[in-house]
Amino acid sequence: MQQNRINLELNKDRLKQVIQTLVTSNPQNLKETEKIIRKFQSIEKEVFSKSFILTSYEKFKDEINFTLEQEQLLHSLIKMKETRTISGVTPVTVLTKPFPCPGKCIFCPNDVRMPKSYLSDEPGAQRAISNKFDPYLQTFNRLLAFKNTGHPTDKIELIVLGGTWSSYPETYQIWYVKRCFEALNDFENYQNSEMIQSEEMDLPFEENKLEEIDGAVLTKSYNQIISNAIKNTTNLLKEVATWEELFAAHNKNVNSKSRCVGLVLETRPDEINEEEIIKIRRLGATKIQLGIQSLNDEVLKKNKRGHDVKKTIEAIDLIRRAGFKIHGHYMPNLHGSTPQMDIEDYQKMFSEISVRPDELKIYPCSLIKTAELMQVYNDGLWKPYSQEELAEVVCFTILNTPRYCRLTRIIRDIPSDDIVVGNKLTNFRQIAENLIKKSGQEVLEIRSREIKNKKFENEEIKIRETEYETTSTRELFIEYVNSRDEIFGFLRLSLPKISSFIPELTGCAVIREIHIYGQSTEIGKKDPKNSQHQGLGKRLIQRAEEISKESNFKKLAVISAIGTREYYAKNGFELKELYQVKEM
Repeated sequence: MQQNRINLELNKDRLKQVIQTLVTSNPQNLKETEKIIRKFQSIEKEVFSKSFILTSYEKFKDEINFTLEQEQLLHSLIKMKETRTISGVTPVTVLTKPFPCPGKCIFCPNDVRMPKSYLSDEPGAQRAISNKFDPYLQTFNRLLAFKNTGHPTDKIELIVLGGTWSSYPETYQIWYVKRCFEALNDFENYQNSEMIQSEEMDLPFEENKLEEIDGAVLTKSYNQIISNAIKNTTNLLKEVATWEELFAAHNKNVNSKSRCVGLVLETRPDEINEEEIIKIRRLGATKIQLGIQSLNDEVLKKNKRGHDVKKTIEAIDLIRRAGFKIHGHYMPNLHGSTPQMDIEDYQKMFSEISVRPDELKIYPCSLIKTAELMQVYNDGLWKPYSQEELAEVVCFTILNTPRYCRLTRIIRDIPSDDIVVGNKLTNFRQIAENLIKKSGQEVLEIRSREIKNKKFENEEIKIRETEYETTSTRELFIEYVNSRDEIFGFLRLSLPKISSFIPELTGCAVIREIHIYGQSTEIGKKDPKNSQHQGLGKRLIQRAEEISKESNFKKLAVISAIGTREYYAKNGFELKELYQVKEM
């Protein structure tokens, strides 16, 4: 633990002084805040870290008796990396263990210490290794890290990454999600600021069985090495749970202090079918990350993707019909493509009604030395785009993403040492956005318009509605914006054109997502300057009801997360089996 050499009891008075001085003086910028902190050093002659100040305050705050406003001010002054929770929720990302993957994609890294496509020195991967890939430890310790740095831990978006989720055994999937929920449920009773450890779980592989671990091109396939190295005794006996145990953890989380307001799972299009969709929903998921990669069959074939565009379209349609949010991954600069082909390809993303995702990650292909693409590169058959070519493609994606889609990330955060050739600038999005700004062109995608931490002015916002067609639905994107087109919140309403394969959605219009932006605010608390908890969600639901009635639907369903069930119940929705439904 940082600053474990400082004696808390001996330094209590000094800590009280720095805390009270911060709140009393209310510094207006980071420099002023740090100046105050440096003024009150510990008796050990060390400067208190922000996390240490905050965790110490939690232990003796009853002796200070701050008002709610004063406590909120302290948290805002101390908060580190504010952007982590600036979009209204606290994201907790966890990784599944290394496991054989059905894919054979030539661009995919083959780091045998990781689930397929991930690298062991990525930040999230390092957290997974330090927690032995244990879902409970990863979730709990990430919550603790947020708490220790001043972030709220009540509205959690749980993001499960790692290879192809659908290829893992069902018992592992149930156990994994259950343990994440148990960590959320247990967190409220943890009073310590120290990260927890587990002696029960080991790393899921035996280090001495991982061949050529230094990152050289593998002489055996990733799957062969993982199958040989993965442990089949101690951990496997623990990685088992029943649906009933998972549902019990779900039910407890409905009223937990750390609620799961969104569960995200990632998989491949060729793993999606009706049965898989229903299983993912039973796990409590509300969003599916899907590897689209390309909408060109020849490019998919050259990169050994293992499925065609038709399969991607079928998967997207099933996901949308079940009410899920669709978060696609798209990869420019794949083997066999060109900048112009990528631009034409991206135009299909939204011009063709069969695709039209809700969110996208734009991950230009980078060459990693463990990928099969390395041989293609050595043969002179592939090369990375120049910075100018990449900027042209990235700028095009940003400018041609409609207002109902969010570009969650542009450029994957791969450590530069892992990239043989290709873009190594992690701030490439900013570079592209600056070029667009100089050109004076308008950007409509959601992330660029989020209100972030700007002051909320209720009287100046208005509803704006965007309607678009998909293969099997009519979609309404209903958003609250101000005069500058900055977005405070939105609702995705799906009006089916054909009957659902899920019986309880028969005859229902479906709310696929409600999201209110602004700095994440604790449940039950309200800040008049923040757009959260101002009734925007309720007003969006009322508008969705009006539209649904006008479209002759008698029922309105919502794909609620476990932690939002209570909210929707208060708005008249009744829990059926997998969805909450309101009779209109």
